[in-house]
Amino acid sequence: MRAGILAAQNERLDFETTAIIAEELGFKASREVEDTSKEAEIVDDRVKRILESDKPEDCVARPPIVVVMGHVDHGKTKTLDAIRKTNVMAGEAGGITQHIGAYQAEKKGRKLTFIDTPGHEAFTVMRSRGARVADIAILVVAADDGVQPQTKEAINIIQAAHLPFIVALNKMDKDDADPERVLAQLGENGVTTEAWGGTVPIAKIAAKTGMGIDDLLDMILLVADMNADRIVANPTRHAAGTVIEAHVDKGEGPVATVLVQAGTLKRNDYLGIEGAAYGRVRAMRDWTGVMLDEAPPGTPVKILGFKVAPAVGDIMEVPEDPKTLEVKKLKSAREV
Repeated sequence: MRAGILAAQNERLDFETTAIIAEELGFKASREVEDTSKEAEIVDDRVKRILESDKPEDCVARPPIVVVMGHVDHGKTKTLDAIRKTNVMAGEAGGITQHIGAYQAEKKGRKLTFIDTPGHEAFTVMRSRGARVADIAILVVAADDGVQPQTKEAINIIQAAHLPFIVALNKMDKDDADPERVLAQLGENGVTTEAWGGTVPIAKIAAKTGMGIDDLLDMILLVADMNADRIVANPTRHAAGTVIEAHVDKGEGPVATVLVQAGTLKRNDYLGIEGAAYGRVRAMRDWTGVMLDEAPPGTPVKILGFKVAPAVGDIMEVPEDPKTLEVKKLKSAREV
């Protein structure tokens, strides 16, 4: 309870959650090294095939998906907090984001979808998954702390995913903020900002006060416009998307947040993952909790109706014919 984590006595927890608990108790958790690259490639290929199967004339502009990355405690969630002008910090274990959360904001009448990735060192896989579904990345770096281990890791993930990105130099309101030192460190790690003659945009912000947030949003729109030809989707096809958060709620049962990437997800749609029947959309909410009847591409929705909680990173697809889905015993993601 101290970390804000609820679990039944016999419930099996994922590594990331147990790592947080172990740290609270003064231990450091480690796990056997797994090569997840092959699995990631298969997932990537599946998403690409779905998106590339649509004819260009059937595609329309959708909200850009922006992933927020950076070292733990550098202000990623507070940056999103300032963008959304709400506060989610109190509900997170030790002030550290536990699972990927997805939110939407508007700027100049245009919707933007944001994904907040955990900065804690245990969450490497989840950060990679967040980057794979994004169109644009924001690399948050604290101006008083500079480039740190997860900053370097985030840079590698962003570059491997070939994502256009913006550096958000946070905590510029601190007396010991030293932006020139940080820009030099970034340059040493392969990131040359526009301020140093490179191509990477930089926004100087103070998430705590809201300083520079409007400029950051303007930069996101500009980068989105420069990549408008690929920030599109077919809203009329059967829906497909990526699971970005999943858990079992005591009152509602298995619940998952899905980022709809293609098609329009509708209430009562059947849900398939890898050809298996995972349930039906009994209800879905947007990030504010408002009930929705449908969700177009680029929209994150919390779905009720899963038989078991899927795994983060699973590709959810609505089948053309529900009868083609296999009915088999499904394992919760927490038991895999």
